[in-house]
Amino acid sequence: MSRGFDGFELDDFRGSDLDPARDVSRSSSPDWTKWTELHNIHRQEGSADRLDRQSPDRSHRDRPPLAREERVQAFLSQRTRTRYMDRSKTYSLRDSEIHTLSEVGKFRVVATGDLAEFAYNGDRARVENDVESLVRQGLMKESTIADPEHSPTQVVTLTKDGHKLLSRGKILPSSQATYHGLKKPKEAFHDADLYRLYHKVSDEIQSRGGKVLRVQLDYEMKKELYARLARAAPDKRRDFETLRKEIAERYHLKVVSGRIPIPDLRIEYEDDCRDVRRLDLEIATRDYRPQGLGEKAKAGFHMFARQQDHAKLRRVLDTQEISARIFAL
Repeated sequence: MSRGFDGFELDDFRGSDLDPARDVSRSSSPDWTKWTELHNIHRQEGSADRLDRQSPDRSHRDRPPLAREERVQAFLSQRTRTRYMDRSKTYSLRDSEIHTLSEVGKFRVVATGDLAEFAYNGDRARVENDVESLVRQGLMKESTIADPEHSPTQVVTLTKDGHKLLSRGKILPSSQATYHGLKKPKEAFHDADLYRLYHKVSDEIQSRGGKVLRVQLDYEMKKELYARLARAAPDKRRDFETLRKEIAERYHLKVVSGRIPIPDLRIEYEDDCRDVRRLDLEIATRDYRPQGLGEKAKAGFHMFARQQDHAKLRRVLDTQEISARIFAL
């Protein structure tokens, strides 16, 4: 990643009487402060985005291998196959194929190109080999997703058998949820972006001595949170707003405008002092309603967006006078 973790910090959001249409030269002092704050955020976003665009060219020239790349190389160096039994079925898998099952299972859907980049160190021939093997053994499925705004993209998901093998094989920690199949095909592009976003952030965590413990998608967080809210609703002895705040805090979330915003992705990790920390990440799109986008920003989520959506989302946040940065995906 091209910039340090200090760049992920969201500035405090403070209300003001700033009207974006007014002449800033005639603004009062608080208005000028708010305008300057937003202007600085725009400049920082532009600088960070330029570094992101340059980083692929610089990465292989100027830096040592990332911890992820070294781990991947260890997987790729093992060519022998191991037999795995799951009930009445037997599978023959390389270490790299087991790693691929784990990567895809954690994120439900992964673009094949991203899988090659992050799980195979760019070795496309090897990822094609492994995916073909996994599909042939009934553990993985290939699909093509497309919509009017994106070119067709090849993605992979686990089958039910792949999910069963991953779950029963104790390959991942018990706290790590896994998934199979496309839950909402219309949202597949958005969901597939989460894998790229995860590696964008986790590489930075590891470069600073941290260790990722698990990832949580919004599916898992919503299921747990809504179930707890439903159990709390019939309790007439306590104020529901107080209960909602307590439940949000239990999940390290905030109540914003009477709602509990839930991030697209949460990364739970240990920092270099072995303290457990969490990063809540959101991929915003041009389809977000202003109120929803504002709530996500006020909840403290780190906001990311595709380049083509960046300008519109920035205008929405500026109109609401929310000084949160939006990072390039």
